[in-house]
This record gives sequence, structure tokens and C-alpha cells, in this order.
Amino acid sequence: MNVLKATSRTFFIPITFLEKDMKTTVATAYLCMRAIDEIEDHEDITVEEKARMLTKTAELLSTQPFDNAAYLAEIDAYKSILPEVTLRLNDWITLCPDAIRQRVAASTSEMAGGMAKWALKGWVCHTKEDLDDYTYYVAGLVGVMLSDIWKTFANIDTDRDLAIGYGRGLQVVNILRNQDEDAERGVSFVPDGWTRDELFAYANNNLEKAEAYNKQITKRSILMFCKIPLALAHKTLKTMHSGNEKLTRAEVEATVAELDEHTK
Repeated sequence: MNVLKATSRTFFIPITFLEKDMKTTVATAYLCMRAIDEIEDHEDITVEEKARMLTKTAELLSTQPFDNAAYLAEIDAYKSILPEVTLRLNDWITLCPDAIRQRVAASTSEMAGGMAKWALKGWVCHTKEDLDDYTYYVAGLVGVMLSDIWKTFANIDTDRDLAIGYGRGLQVVNILRNQDEDAERGVSFVPDGWTRDELFAYANNNLEKAEAYNKQITKRSILMFCKIPLALAHKTLKTMHSGNEKLTRAEVEATVAELDEHTK
């Protein structure tokens, strides 16, 4: 949990609403995906090296048990600059409960393969299909993984397409927020010819799927976990429409408190 808090404060808040066993499961599953995300995002590693490490990691994750020695050998040249969450990928896999470990590894493997592909493409989307593909790999798969967890531990069935839309919607909010910064480094997730308004519409369409997804959740603790990021995404879109970049800490805390009260 300490590594999780240091890695993602935004994700740390909703996870605190889950019961102990579910909290451990979701935390370790998230950290598996965050471990490879840090490779994709690292500014001091070349695209070719990112693709190599991600491709090899995808291969290693597809075989159980995970070969940690081979993984550490692949990232050895960058161990001094990669964060703890990446160096300890084997720990997160090991901590995943037996019932879900293989599914988490498979989803993380698919994500790593997709990240490698998009690294070689320079993270430039030309069409809506490109945007759909990129957001599926980096975020839609998180929704799929979470749905697997809800089914395994709470016997809650959710629609896979809605789960992908949930993750995709949250990711596009981030894309909108970072659009100028991405452009400065030659990255663009905005399809050719699209206006910012069209990207907002794409985000809202997927967030509507997220709303439908949440209606399938019957357990309060899981519902709170799912509702918080969605509510923050909606408010962030509204804030950006008003010309601001992100929510204040006070706005985040107020949103969480309001949801907690209304979901009781």
C-alpha cells in the first residue's frame, strides 16, 4: 500500500473503500500494470529499448510461473533509473491471490505488448480506430482486469465492452488534460482533423458507458471504488471546459465525501 500511495494518489483514494482481501487483490493487480507503464513513460529510455523491454516482459508474463531472473536481466541496464514499482513486478504477481494471478498476468502481458507497439508508432493516432486501439491497451484492459476481479471474488458479472469504455473514458480525460504537453514532445492522441470538442464528445460517450457499467455493480464497497474515478473524471471535464486544468485537492475531497454519503 505504501508503494501504491507513492505511485498513484488518485487511485489510492478509491481503493481504501475496498475490504482487506479485495484491497490487496486490486492493489497488486494495479501495481503489475503500473510497473510496465513506468517503462513506457520513462523519458530517459529510447523508444526502441522501451519496445524491447515491454515485448520481452509480455512474453515472460504469458508463462507461469513468472521468470523474475529473466525479467531483471531484461531491465538491468536501466535498474538505476526505473522506479521501485517496476523493479518489483515479481512481488506484485506473487502477492496476487492464486485464483486471479493468471488473469492479471495475462491482462498485463497484453497491455505490455500493446504499449510496445504504440511506442514504435511514436504514440501518434491518425484515426478514431487508432485512438480506440491505444486507449484499449493502456486503460480499457484495466477495466477488463477489474471485471475479472469482481467476478472472481464477489460473483458480480459486468459487461466487457462497458468495462473497456470505463477505462477508455478515464484515459481520454487524461489525454485532454495533457494535450498541449504531449504536443510539445511530438505525441498526439487526437485523430487527424478532430477538434478538441470532438475529443470531449469521445470522452463523454465513453463515460456514459462507465455510468452503465456502474449500474451493474451491486456491492457498495466496489461501487464506491468505481464511482469515485468516474465522478472526478466528469468534474475534470467540466473544469477544463471552464478553462482550468484540474480539480483542486479540496474539490477532490468534497467529491469523495459526497459520494460516500450518497452511496450509504
